[in-house]
Amino acid sequence: MPKKILTGIIVSDKPNKTVTVLVERKYQHPVLKKVLKVRKKYNAHDENNKFKNGDKVSIIESKPFSKNKK
Repeated sequence: MPKKILTGIIVSDKPNKTVTVLVERKYQHPVLKKVLKVRKKYNAHDENNKFKNGDKVSIIESKPFSKNKK
């Protein structure tokens, strides 16, 4: 099974070796047929602390690094 790849924008880089990525996706509601935007925040591992706020990044599904970083 292929691993999910999500693209988003970094909204926080304050925790050490961690970035918070805001991923926005669009989908069509099954009944209303309206296109909706859904936003979700993911915590991702950043070993060298090289990414900053506003950077566009891709994250890939992996084994859990911690309770929140999956």
